[in-house]
Amino acid sequence: MNAWLVAARPTTLLASVAPVLVGGGLAIHADVFRVDALVVTLITAGLINVAANFANDASDHARGVDSPHRIGPPRAVASGLLTGRQIWFGTAAVLGLASAGGVYLAVISDWRILLVGIAAVAALLGYSGGPWPYGHHAIGEVFVFVFFGLAGVVGSRFVHDATAPGEAWLLAIPVGFLVTAILVANNVRDLDTDRVAGKHTLAVQLGRRRTRALYGILVFGAFVLIAVFGALDLAPRPTLIALVALPLTVAPVRAVVTETEGPRLIGALKANARLHAIVGLLLGIGAALG
Repeated sequence: MNAWLVAARPTTLLASVAPVLVGGGLAIHADVFRVDALVVTLITAGLINVAANFANDASDHARGVDSPHRIGPPRAVASGLLTGRQIWFGTAAVLGLASAGGVYLAVISDWRILLVGIAAVAALLGYSGGPWPYGHHAIGEVFVFVFFGLAGVVGSRFVHDATAPGEAWLLAIPVGFLVTAILVANNVRDLDTDRVAGKHTLAVQLGRRRTRALYGILVFGAFVLIAVFGALDLAPRPTLIALVALPLTVAPVRAVVTETEGPRLIGALKANARLHAIVGLLLGIGAALG
C-alpha cells in the first residue's frame, strides 16, 4: 500500500480539487447545484490525477529521466517499490474507475463531457509517454493550464446543468495560472537534472532567470485577474475574497526567485500547491455567496 501511495503522490491531488470547488460554487451561484455532480466530479478528477502520476512515474523511468541525482519525492518505479508493468496495470485500473464516473456525469449532464475526459486521458498518457512526450518538449505548461484550469473549472460547472457560462471561463484563467505555476516551480527545481537527462522542459529552454520571471507572472497575474473580474462584475463580486490569500504568495515566490537548492524549492512547490487549493476554495465560496 505504501508503494502505491508513493506512486499516487497524494500531495499533488489538491491540483484537481481546486477547479471542481470553483465550478461547484458557480453552480450554487446559478441555483443549479447538484451534490452528486460535485462529489462524482471530485472523485473522477482525483482518479485522473492519480492515473497521470502513475503514467508519469512509469514513463520517466523508462526514458531514464529519474536518475539517482534527481531531487524530489521518491518515484515508485525508480525506487524499486513497483515495476513498470505493475504501474501500468494500476493506471488502467484507475482509468477504468474514472471512466465510470465520466459516464455517470454524462448521463446527468451531456455526452460532450465524455470528450473532455477522453482528451484528458490522451493528455496524461502523452505527457511523458508515447513517441513524442510533450512534457519533455516545453509545452507541458500549456496542457496543464488547459486541463487543470480551463477544462477543470468549466467542466466542473458544466456537469451541473450542461452549460458553460462566461464567468466559468474567466475564473478558470487564474485557477489555471496558479496550477501551471506549480509545474513551473517543479521544473525550476529539476532544471539541472532535466537538462542532463535530455528533458527539454520550458524551464530548460528559457533558463533559470526567465523561468523565475514566468513564475512571478503566473502567481501575481492570477490575483490581478481575480481583482479585475470581481471589480468589474465579470465574476460574482464576493470572489474578491480570494485576494486574502495574496500574502501566501510571499514564501514560494521568494524561494523560486532566490533559491537553487532542491530542498528549499520542494518547500516552495508544496506552498504553491496549498496556495492553489486555498484560492480555489475561496473562489468557490465567493461564487456561492454571489
